[in-house]
Amino acid sequence: MKIVYLGSGDIGVPSLEWLLGASGIELRAVITQPDRAAGRGMSVRASRIKELAVARGVEVFQPPKVRASEAVAHIAALVPDLLVVMAYGQILPQSLLDVPRLGALNLHASLLPRHRGAAPVHAAILAGDRASGITSMWMDAGLDTGDTLLRREIAIAPDETAGSLHDRLAALAPDVLRESVQLIGEGTAPRTKQDESLATYAPKLDRASGRIDWSRSAEEIALRVRAMHPWPGSQAGLILAGGQTLTAKVHRAIAVHGSAAPGAIAGGLCVGCGGGGLLDILELQLPGGRPMTAADFLRGHSVRAFDSGQQAQAQQQ
Repeated sequence: MKIVYLGSGDIGVPSLEWLLGASGIELRAVITQPDRAAGRGMSVRASRIKELAVARGVEVFQPPKVRASEAVAHIAALVPDLLVVMAYGQILPQSLLDVPRLGALNLHASLLPRHRGAAPVHAAILAGDRASGITSMWMDAGLDTGDTLLRREIAIAPDETAGSLHDRLAALAPDVLRESVQLIGEGTAPRTKQDESLATYAPKLDRASGRIDWSRSAEEIALRVRAMHPWPGSQAGLILAGGQTLTAKVHRAIAVHGSAAPGAIAGGLCVGCGGGGLLDILELQLPGGRPMTAADFLRGHSVRAFDSGQQAQAQQQ
């Protein structure tokens, strides 16, 4: 079977590795997003998907817009039987979906139709879901709306972060891909309509998505801290005893019983939440510093409160 793989996110690396080693698979090319500036130095970096493909001698194509006619023509010239897509980052046009003889298969990191969209891993934790998984789906021109083939479910642990769930779903995806490709090759792959009444959406995140709103409940904020770790991270304005205001990153926190005004300190680094309960911050990081436990932080700093209004402005260090 001749396959073209489209992916950009790290979550798709194990699936690409499976395609590279699977018998009966001819990987014609890898399509990935253009190299982008990233990191503190904003140096241009290739995705891990590209690095793996280059290392294994597979053609790499990086169109700025995959819907452009020249991009569609380039992929069509590869004459794929099947497109396999995971975390590519662009919506495929119908003209491209019509190219492969057997169709286009998407691996989505949620239990569709729940959490369609760009950030399903984060959304599952933010919603307090007890399970997530990988769904293989026949692609159509909508946003994760196509008929499903397979769904494989895993439990979300009580202390799960977006980072740990991402890695477990990445490891699960090749098994779903293997079975889906086998069924497609045999001509027995099912097509199950999604129940639109159960659909939810997971919009793209940015750095502001992690801002802590102390008017929310402690449970909600604790979920957000887990959902935004390690990226984009949860941020909170921290007011030190001397009046200095910094934007701290909160890496670990749990909801505990108690009450205090939003942003007020109720002992240690337990912070009042307007929606009920206290947020007990276990690990945080100041600008330019390293992550530290609450105990280590309090040995060197005295905290007046957390900013309960608009996000505090970070001071450059």
